[in-house]
Amino acid sequence: MKFRVATYNIHKCKGLDQRVKPDRIVEVLREIDADIVALQEVLCIPGAESHHDQAHYIAGALEMDFRLGENRVLRGGSYGNVVLSRFPLIDAHNHDISISGREQRGCLRVDIDLQGGQALPLHIYNVHLGTSFVERRHQARRLLDEEILRNGDHIGPRIMMGDFNEWTRGLTSRLLDEHFQSADIRLHMGKARSYPGVLPFLHLDHIYFDDSLKLENAYLHRSRMALMASDHLPIIAEFKV
Repeated sequence: MKFRVATYNIHKCKGLDQRVKPDRIVEVLREIDADIVALQEVLCIPGAESHHDQAHYIAGALEMDFRLGENRVLRGGSYGNVVLSRFPLIDAHNHDISISGREQRGCLRVDIDLQGGQALPLHIYNVHLGTSFVERRHQARRLLDEEILRNGDHIGPRIMMGDFNEWTRGLTSRLLDEHFQSADIRLHMGKARSYPGVLPFLHLDHIYFDDSLKLENAYLHRSRMALMASDHLPIIAEFKV
């Protein structure tokens, strides 16, 4: 079977015009038409208007299930990473990868039933790493410990994607390359970059995957709406099990 994934830092749904409009994010995701989506920088204030209860609004508009990994409390609500899926969600856990003295960060693991219980679940890891070089070094090692990526209880294909805040080939990239393949859009689209949206010159967003999955395609989504909706552009990868 084939399926499509996407990673997208939605910047609390704040566009380049500084307006918070989750409906623009919904439109971009409809353009992408991915089966599984990893979102970063999502604000969820329960019972609030749509622009403050973003995960519920986006998931409802797309008719997808979701899981939220809260990294910190913001404006009385949860702020963190979200995974959306058209496939059934089996389990989820948010791993704290925060470093003392820095902004709280997390890695959200969501287990997904791709084939109606006929195969091992797909494990999605949605991550948003820190902006400091030293911070990311610690977080990279944390991702590869026995609680997260080396957890023997989670058998099945894995995809790790998100905003790695790493624009050069640093320790995070080198460590993950030892354990995963990379859906590097630079191999598919030359000098494509994902941040900032209108004039991108940094490649912060990445998709890594197990070699049990076959990468069919990977690309940067650059539409008129995507250029306005967030300060990042989404990256998409298409896989075959």
